[in-house]
Amino acid sequence: MRRFLFTLLAAVAGATQTACAIFTPVPAIELLKATATATSTAIAFGPSKASHTVRHEHAPVQSLCIELNRQAPVPDVLPALQAELRTLQIDSRIYDTGVSPESCAVWLRYATAMEWGIPPFQAEHRPYLTAASLTLQTADGQILSSSQYELDAVFGMGKWATTRSKISPVVVALMTGFEN
Repeated sequence: MRRFLFTLLAAVAGATQTACAIFTPVPAIELLKATATATSTAIAFGPSKASHTVRHEHAPVQSLCIELNRQAPVPDVLPALQAELRTLQIDSRIYDTGVSPESCAVWLRYATAMEWGIPPFQAEHRPYLTAASLTLQTADGQILSSSQYELDAVFGMGKWATTRSKISPVVVALMTGFEN
């Protein structure tokens, strides 16, 4: 009976392991590989931050117009911008380049860059935001504030985070002048 229980326990333990864990000479190496994979995945989806923020004193912005940048390759930047502005209770409208309604006293202009890559645990390429530059200007072109997002070049911190989570700290910095 004892031998039967031991055999059953060994069979269950073996069935729950991958072939690598069963046949590896050093299970610690497998544990180290799993830890490294988990760490790199956490870094890839980690938080983003604003940088190079400059803000000149001005009245609080209640509404603004966003100039559509047809050269910006990231398709979900505008929804992310508008969602973050709504979070800050700022109304926004999008206008094509060259269209400037008289009701637009403040303009938000932006530029973005993207790259393609394969996210962790997926098989297909996907675009991701690598840089964004936001500038808040008056209708006559005076710069009120500017802020940027740049993907961490060393560890790729936040590489696979959503565009909105990358843009969020930049929008907050643009409106408040405070980075993170």
